[in-house]
Amino acid sequence: MENKFYYECTTCGAQYQNDQVTYLCPECEKNNSVNIPPKGILKTLYHYNKIKNSTKQSKLFDKLKAKEYKDILPILSERSLSYLKVGKTPLYHLNSKTFGITNTNFTMLIKDDSQNPTFSFKDRASDLVCAYAKEQGIDKIVAASTGNAGSSLAGICASQKQSAIIFAPASAPKAKLTQILMYGARLIPVEGTYDDAFELSLKATEKFGLYNRNTAFNPFTIEGKKVVSLEIFQQLKQNLPDRVFVPVGDGCIISGVYKGFEDLLRLNLITKIPTIIAVQSEKSDSIIRNLKSDNFVIKRSTTLADSIAVDVPRNFWMTKKYLEEYNGEYISVSDQEILSASNILSNNTGIFAEPAAATAFAGILKYSEQGLITENSSNVILLTGSGLKDLNSVQSIIKIPSAVNSLDDLSL
Repeated sequence: MENKFYYECTTCGAQYQNDQVTYLCPECEKNNSVNIPPKGILKTLYHYNKIKNSTKQSKLFDKLKAKEYKDILPILSERSLSYLKVGKTPLYHLNSKTFGITNTNFTMLIKDDSQNPTFSFKDRASDLVCAYAKEQGIDKIVAASTGNAGSSLAGICASQKQSAIIFAPASAPKAKLTQILMYGARLIPVEGTYDDAFELSLKATEKFGLYNRNTAFNPFTIEGKKVVSLEIFQQLKQNLPDRVFVPVGDGCIISGVYKGFEDLLRLNLITKIPTIIAVQSEKSDSIIRNLKSDNFVIKRSTTLADSIAVDVPRNFWMTKKYLEEYNGEYISVSDQEILSASNILSNNTGIFAEPAAATAFAGILKYSEQGLITENSSNVILLTGSGLKDLNSVQSIIKIPSAVNSLDDLSL
C-alpha cells in the first residue's frame, strides 16, 4: 500500500508519499484564507508505467475492469468497498429527435447516477472514502454537505458499520436531511450556507480528530468520482464520446470526470480526452465566471439547484487547470432553463432528475440551440441525482389536480 500511490500538489507540483499528508499540500495550505478557493489540492497518482508493463496493452483495460479498477484506486482490495451497488449505472442511448430537436441529429448518452444506493452520484466518492477508512481502522467520518454528499456518506457508513457526522445547512431540502437521519448519522444543522458548514466541519475535524470526507479537501473524493469515466469508456466498448456535459458546483465532479479520462490517457488506453463542458447555474457560477479573472470574486449563490449552490468552489484551481489543459468548455443556464430541462427530460424519458442534475441537460439543450453540437456526434449527459431529492423546487411547474368524488364529470 505504501508504494501504490502518491500525491502531487496541483498548485506547486510538490510530491508526497501517502504516509506524509492526508488532505492538502502543507506548504500551499499555509496561504489559504476562508473566502478564497483553497490552493494545495492534491491529485492522487499511480505508478502507471508499472501498471502498463504488468500485462499486454490489448488486455490492460479488461484487467482493470475485472479487478474493479483496484490498480488505479487507493485501496488494497475491492472487498473493502460497500456491498451496496455503487456505480455501474446505466448509460441510455437516445436520439436528439426524442426531445424535438430538429436542427441537428446527434446522440444523447444519459448516464443516470440517480440509481446509486442513496440516489446520488456522491455515492462514488463516499464508497471509496469509507473503504479506505475501513482499511485504516477508521470508524468515524465527518463531512459538510448541501445534502447529497451528507446523505451519501450516511448511507454508505450505515452499510459499513461506520459512524457519520454531517454538517449541513438547516435550509437543505427536507428529503436529504431525512435521509441523513434515517441512515443513523449524526446531523448537525448549520445556520448558514454550505461554505459555513464546510468551515465548521474542518474545525470539528481538527478538534475531535475525525476523518474528513469533504469534497476535494479529501483527495479520494475525486478518485471515487473518476470511476464514472472508466464506466463510460467500458459501456462504449472502449470508445470515447465527443462531449461530456457535467453539472458544476464546487468542481469536484468535473475534476473526477477529467481524472478518470486522464488515467486512461496515462495508461495509453486513449489518445485524447473528450471535450468536457462545465455547466453552471447563472445564479451559482463562481467557477466559470472566474476562469479568465486574475482575482477570484465571490458572488452569493441563489440558485434553486441546491446541490450546486456554492459561493466558494473548493476545487476551483484543479477545475480551472483541467479545463485549460484539455480545452474544456463551459456554459451557464438560468434556473428557469434548469426547470424546463427537468420537465422535458422527465416527460420524454421517464427519468426524474433533481435540478442540479438537470443543469447538465439544460446545458446540452442550450448548446444545441446555439448550433454548437456537431452532426452525428455522441454526447454524454451526467445526471447526478434523483428528482425525489428535492420536490419543492419543481412545484412551480406542476399542478396537482383537484380530487374527484365520482366519474360523472370526468372525461378520459
